[in-house]
Amino acid sequence: MTKLKDTLKKNTMLVALIIVMALFQVLIMSAGKGSLFAPTNVANLIMQNSYVVILATGMLLCILTGGNIDLSVGSIVALIGAVAGTFIVKWEMNIYLAIVLCLVIGLLVGVWQGFWIAYVNIPPFICTLCGMLIWRGLATIILDGTTISPFPEEYLKYFTSYLPGADASKAVIMSVSLIVGALCCAALVAVTLFGQMQKKRKGYATEAAGLMIGRLVVICAVIMAVFYLLGQSKGIPTVLVLLAVVVFIYQYFTTRTVSGRHIYALGGNMKATQLSGIDTKKVMFGVYVNMAFLSAVAALVCVGRFNSAAPSAGTNYEMDAIGSCFIGGASAYGGVGTVGGAVIGAIFMGVLNNGMSILGIDANWQKVVKGLVLLGAVVFDVVSKKQNKSR
Repeated sequence: MTKLKDTLKKNTMLVALIIVMALFQVLIMSAGKGSLFAPTNVANLIMQNSYVVILATGMLLCILTGGNIDLSVGSIVALIGAVAGTFIVKWEMNIYLAIVLCLVIGLLVGVWQGFWIAYVNIPPFICTLCGMLIWRGLATIILDGTTISPFPEEYLKYFTSYLPGADASKAVIMSVSLIVGALCCAALVAVTLFGQMQKKRKGYATEAAGLMIGRLVVICAVIMAVFYLLGQSKGIPTVLVLLAVVVFIYQYFTTRTVSGRHIYALGGNMKATQLSGIDTKKVMFGVYVNMAFLSAVAALVCVGRFNSAAPSAGTNYEMDAIGSCFIGGASAYGGVGTVGGAVIGAIFMGVLNNGMSILGIDANWQKVVKGLVLLGAVVFDVVSKKQNKSR
């Protein structure tokens, strides 16, 4: 029972996500407005919230360094979108060259901000607040206050198309979706078992076999259900492949690499990290360069989804990313949080947005609900820490 309670405590937001999804399903069906789990809606949910997952993954690393955040990500999305629109639509540049240049510009933006934060010791909040104004202003200047559209189909296919393709039959789409889902489940089981074996070999505490099997069964069932629903729609969104790559890389980086552990160490105790010989300035610099790079990736996804580049693009995206991280279990003090938790937080935010939109709830009330949810997540973190200290 103790292990069960610990497992439930560690997966509080996952349980909350399941409850919220079930609640919205009941409310939507009761209102006669379809279903939250309609195949088309599931595909739309993935595509509409792809940018949140990408930005939340980068924002998590910022938060891990000590509760720091990046307020400029929405403006960077607007800037890179403006540059992409100019390169691809106006100048008709080769799309692959344009994509590479956009990512390089994103890195340069990160170098600029990371330098001031890491080596001049400008507080991240102030530096990125300045960046929020600078990059938004540059985006508006580049676009001259207008919107650039449409983007060529050759570009859009990488972010708005589906696998195995529009020409495939329903049977092929379903088969491919189920096969990919089964491969994902097999990979998850293999990685989990390998991790358990390594922990046992090194003498570390391991999860109870029953709990591990139960968790794997539930997760695999959810994965297969999602891919089954995608198979009933148009197939697997290509952007889902990009999200899977991003999540896998950063999950591996944060849990399996020395550099990833340095980020956690910095957030846990900065003085101790410095005394241990870790270059904390280099770590902080890398985190903000990475955040700008992922903002550029999100920008390329967004202009593809909207098929346009606009000065207003990316508005409040930083809030969605920050909210996803805290809802997903990241500590407001730093040093605690996982990529998986950030993804769960992003899905939670997406379900809230999607469910309330289907129900026709006013946009202002949606903001109230999201604000209360975010406050609740942070309060839960603070209260939990106080209880642990008092024990």
